[in-house]
Amino acid sequence: MSPLVQGAIIGAMAFGLFMTGMPIAFALGLTALASIYFFLGASQFDLFGNFVFGSLNEFGLLAIPLFVLMGNLFGGSTASQQLFQAGEAWLGKIRGGLAMSSVLASAIFAALSGSSPATAAAIGRVAVPQMLDRGFSGRVATGAVAAGGTLGILIPPSVTLIIYGIAAEQSIGQLFAAGIVPGILVTVLFCGWIYIAVSLELRKQPVPVAAGAGSMEMTDAGAIGPAGAPGPYDSGTPVLQVPDVVGYTPPEYTWPARFKALIQVLPFLALIVSVLTVLYAGIATPSEAAAVGVVLVLLLVAAYRGLSARGLLHVLRETTNQSTMILLIVAFSAVIATVLSFLRVPQELAATIVELDINRWLVLIAINIILLLMGLFLPPVSIIVMVTPVLLPLIISLGFDPIWFGIIMTLNMEMGLITPPVGLNLFVMRGVAPQVPLKEILLGALPYVGVLAVAILILSIFPGLVTWLPQLLYA
Repeated sequence: MSPLVQGAIIGAMAFGLFMTGMPIAFALGLTALASIYFFLGASQFDLFGNFVFGSLNEFGLLAIPLFVLMGNLFGGSTASQQLFQAGEAWLGKIRGGLAMSSVLASAIFAALSGSSPATAAAIGRVAVPQMLDRGFSGRVATGAVAAGGTLGILIPPSVTLIIYGIAAEQSIGQLFAAGIVPGILVTVLFCGWIYIAVSLELRKQPVPVAAGAGSMEMTDAGAIGPAGAPGPYDSGTPVLQVPDVVGYTPPEYTWPARFKALIQVLPFLALIVSVLTVLYAGIATPSEAAAVGVVLVLLLVAAYRGLSARGLLHVLRETTNQSTMILLIVAFSAVIATVLSFLRVPQELAATIVELDINRWLVLIAINIILLLMGLFLPPVSIIVMVTPVLLPLIISLGFDPIWFGIIMTLNMEMGLITPPVGLNLFVMRGVAPQVPLKEILLGALPYVGVLAVAILILSIFPGLVTWLPQLLYA
């Protein structure tokens, strides 16, 4: 039996177990055991324990629970509200500015947490109700936050980039540096789409006509009816479907108020800079930088009095649950990757593709399509740990930079977070805004898949946007 056929059988076993609804970590564990039994022999079962221990006996993995804890501490505090209010103060007057402020708040929160669902939940709890109350459609409001949450796995420090760095044996510091410019690019592209989306909705709205002193009515069903009629997403307060139309006036912020809002978030920005500085300056490893970040977060949360003792206990429990599941996925995926390596599946795949003499960009497109399909069913962590050891020899043989590919792969994983059936951020938004139909959430988020595809295209045409900063800092 050829190595590629053996690899296909292992992949089919894993996919079959995923479809049963079994927790992903346990499905990967059973696949790992079955792979050893069928392809290495029952006498090699003792390798399972050795592989699991060896995959977790990695100092860099210590950064994962620490960054998860840092993100949960912020998510459980009032930090997300302050970030959103600062964005509103500076962007509220721009068309779609409130939705843009949620994306910018997500970008900053992502740098504090490294987790996409945590970012979407924390910002969504604050931003979505305010956007709905101020006239944004549920589609625009939830789509912006769901997409903004995906920045959590791209903007450093990112748990996903840590796992890729360990799986691909690449510098985590360089990966963090490589994620900065793409993170800014994607944030700008998201804001650009928000402006377009709000403008398109405005064009669909009929011109409002006066219905008496101090009241408005619109003839379009589902927008706003006679003065005092309930809006589509609340039970009694009339709101317009789209901002920047008659009947909606953005709140006024004086310049002193804007700078006050900015000063309130400066400690959070200083925290990000501190963590990344000690990392890039070579003062600390990613794990040590994460530990510094946790201590600084605790001090900030205590200073702002944004987290109760009961809330802290809940944060610790959530961090334990999330970290344990992530590390189990890492361990069992690493066992499967090791078995595939023993069977020479990665090497055989790379050699086969090279012998076919196919244009390397066509191969990259095919890889991205496969990753996107996997992202429809699996979380980023399991995909990266399983696939990276298989794809990396191929990527290197085709002449692509592994640091650059890590960012491209992460952008692809972002798409999976906002695409059904397992798009985590979609269900986070459903929990945050139960009054918005899931169909509206999905329709609001799907355009951002196209925006991420544009980002991949830009970074493929201009790979220096990814590689120049790591080369500058680590030359």
